[in-house]
This record gives sequence, structure tokens and C-alpha cells, in this order.
Amino acid sequence: MSTSPTPLSYKDAGVDIDAGDALVERIKPLAKKTMREGVLAGIGGFGALFEVPKRYREPVLVSGTDGVGTKLKLAFEWQMHDSVGIDLVAMSVNDVLVQGAEPLFFLDYFACGKLDVETAAAVVAGVARGCELSGCALIGGETAEMPGMYPAGEYDLAGFAVGAVEKSKILTGATIQPGDVVLGLASSGVHSNGFSLVRKCVERAEAAGTTPATLDGKPFKQALMEPTRLYVKNVLAALAAHPTTSGSSCGIKALAHITGGGLLENIPRVLPDGTAAHLVKGSWPKTELFAWLQATAGIDDFEMNRTFNNGIGMVVVIDAASAGACAATLRAAGETVYEIGLIAERGDAAAVLVR
Repeated sequence: MSTSPTPLSYKDAGVDIDAGDALVERIKPLAKKTMREGVLAGIGGFGALFEVPKRYREPVLVSGTDGVGTKLKLAFEWQMHDSVGIDLVAMSVNDVLVQGAEPLFFLDYFACGKLDVETAAAVVAGVARGCELSGCALIGGETAEMPGMYPAGEYDLAGFAVGAVEKSKILTGATIQPGDVVLGLASSGVHSNGFSLVRKCVERAEAAGTTPATLDGKPFKQALMEPTRLYVKNVLAALAAHPTTSGSSCGIKALAHITGGGLLENIPRVLPDGTAAHLVKGSWPKTELFAWLQATAGIDDFEMNRTFNNGIGMVVVIDAASAGACAATLRAAGETVYEIGLIAERGDAAAVLVR
């Protein structure tokens, strides 16, 4: 006589539908805080609907996608999940901003082996907070519980943003010329790049018993995990106040988000052929955090500038006559701004020189 197999439910297989439903209910009020003009349908449907605001005459959509990278490994180890969602949003919306675009909406993807509602809710709360601070709507996402795919207590995080810019106002950097000024906006810390090296530094310091109690007045772990700064609202205000108009060489000509590749790799992405950025070493302060990373890793200035933002999270290229007024606009909005260099003819030198 054959026997019937023991019934197996989806929960027995490791997927808890009830936990997923509970998370969605936790997320809904957080997402509601981010609603803005254009949202037609958000969380809950098979797809989110968004109407480009009618104030745009010739809207061009700009998209960006990213993750948080190995910074998540420290979030797991230190149980610091509250701010990585802000990192996730910032890495995409700051990139969208560089084209001169206003971020409109954001979607996230949270994947884990076993869903812990409290942890996931903390992460998504950070995503919602990042959206709120950058003025874009959190209109959808995906939570994927995949048993066996991730170690216990770990998850992965990705997302993407869509923004819009008037076709005539897209920032291309094409009008950059020698003599233009390079302004640097201070970062909030390491942001979300270079953490494979950061983690090696943490391991080295812990093994040697030399981990500092604080860096720049913050507890050590908080200093390293400080979320990526969101430049959106303040820089959009500066773009409105100091635009580059057709046929004019005045106004903001380009922006560069300093992410993976540091100052040396990101600034050249917005420079036209034949130009270079000459940055002045010491024109912005070196924080305790970056001094500690350099000393612990034992690397030179070149490697630091190719790996980290080194205290400058966003670069603005603008004509010399407008630079002072632009810096004042940004400072009034709350940014810390430094004049860090000039645009020069390229010659045979590298596209970015720091000396």
C-alpha cells in the first residue's frame, strides 16, 4: 500500500508569504510620505504609474541604477540597517542629477534568504527617507525571499531612479573651457564606494587593536556607515539660479558625482576633449576619517584619489564670473563648498591632476 507524501507548504520550503504581506503593510505609510505630483498608482499593483508633470515642455527621461555594494557587509556585522536605504537612493538620484534632471520616482529591490520583517522594514524606511529628502516618490519595488541564496542574516539591495530634464537644459559639459572653476561639495563621509578596502582597514585595525573610538567627532562605526549625502534639492536650486543659457558661456556647465573611481575617474566623464581639471591639494580639508583610511591602508595620494571621494562628493564646473555667486547659493542652502581647482588645456597630462 502506498502512502501519501507529507504535505509541504511554501512556508515549509522557506518562503513566508504572511511575513511578506506584513512587510508591505509596514512599507505603505512610509511610501505615502514620498508621494508627489505625477504619481497615478504606487505600491500594491503589478506596475507603478507615473505621469511626467505637465510643466515640462520637452521632457527627457533620465534613469540611473545602483546598489550599496560591500558596505552591506558591515551593516550585517554591526547590525546597522537604518541608513543603507538612504545610500541606495542617493547613489541613483545623485547620478540622475548630474544630467541636470529632477528625480521623479524610485523603485527598490530587496532580496534575502529568509525574510526578517524588522530588518527589511528598517532598510526600506531608509529608502523612503532618501526619497523624501530628494523629492522623488517611492512608487514600487520587490521583496524576494529566496531560501538558500543568501547566508542567514544577509540580504542584497538594488534600486533605480527615473528623472526628467528639459531637453534644452541637459548638462553635457560641452561648453566647458579653460579658466572655468571647479567647485567641490563636501561629502558626508565615504558614501558607498571603496568599502572592500574600508573593510580590510577595519580588519587590520581590529587585529592590531588600534581601532579609534571616534572619527571626526562621531563614533567609529557611525563615521564609516554615515549615509551618502543627497545633493538633489540644493543643486537643483543652484541650477535654477545659475543656468547655462543657449549661446552663453556663463552658468553651471557640468556636474560630476564622485563615486567608484574617486576624483580621478569621475571628473573626466564630464570634460570635453582637450580639457583637464587641475585640482589644488589642500584646497579642501582632509578629515580624520580619510586620514585614518590612508594611514591604515598604507597607500599614496594617487590611490586614495582613485578609490575614495576624499571628502568631495559632488563637483560643479562653472564659469569663473559666476563661481562665487553659485558657491554662495549652495552654502545658503546648507552645502559646504570649496573652490578646489580650475579647468585647463589637456596637453599630455592626465585629465585630472591633484597637486
